[in-house]
Amino acid sequence: MGEAHTNGHHVGVTGAAETDTTLVVVTGLSGGGRSTVARALENVGFYVVDNLPQALLLDMAELAVKAGGAARRTAMVLDVRSRAFSTDLAEAIRELKERGYAPRVVFVDADDEVLIRRFESVRRSHPLQGDGRLADGIAVERGLLEEARDQADVIIDTSHLNVNQLRRRIEELFGGEDARKLRVTVISFGFKYGLPPDADFVLDARFLPNPYWVPEFREHTGREEAVSAYVLGQEGADTFVSAYADLVGATTAGFEREGKRYLTVAVGCTGGKHRSVAIAEELAARLRRAGLAANAQHRDLGRE
Repeated sequence: MGEAHTNGHHVGVTGAAETDTTLVVVTGLSGGGRSTVARALENVGFYVVDNLPQALLLDMAELAVKAGGAARRTAMVLDVRSRAFSTDLAEAIRELKERGYAPRVVFVDADDEVLIRRFESVRRSHPLQGDGRLADGIAVERGLLEEARDQADVIIDTSHLNVNQLRRRIEELFGGEDARKLRVTVISFGFKYGLPPDADFVLDARFLPNPYWVPEFREHTGREEAVSAYVLGQEGADTFVSAYADLVGATTAGFEREGKRYLTVAVGCTGGKHRSVAIAEELAARLRRAGLAANAQHRDLGRE
């Protein structure tokens, strides 16, 4: 068996020369946003195969490598409808890796309450609910996908993302000049709306004075220069950003050696409007200056 590379390349099982084929497997909860992810991948040049039966995962990967050209970047989208052929998605992904491929697995998730609202808004039943409730179908699906979720390279919680935000996240992760290097997403959020479940690091910016209590800043955000200057000018702010920039920089080489390609750093304040936004923008900028592929996103901006 050939060696599996974690940089997205493939070495054939007979030791064939390395190719530049990039394989992405997209799965996750029904209603979580798989179709949006598929369209976003198409936008950045992927050949997307939707609703692929799990039993054909390996065959499709082999076809993509042999075809090259437009199939050099291939994404395979799997959902519970493919259970008609096989119920073990995790095993299918494992077999793909064991045969010498290094697929990047994207798992979309969302809170149960959000999924229920999405199904109800389009008057659809869950594919696994049978004669039960929507919540029953979601629970069954979570159980079936638990191991596949554990194998994911990147988990995207879409509970608080709209379609455009999710599309941008995918385009930033897979549309860059070098999609094989570690990509860092710095997400601002409000603690009162809950922690981002896909965060690798969580930073708390609530030790800084809140611009909300400064009348001229209350209705503005941390993306605006005056608010940003106020936040970053506070005692300890620069040290805080510098320390975490150094921490992320110190871990990236190790993460890359271990095959991790996506790192999420979450920066929180009370409402996700001022302090966390300014800090996230500054941290992402410093990481870029250090040579990392980093971008800032703001989960809760506009919710207040």
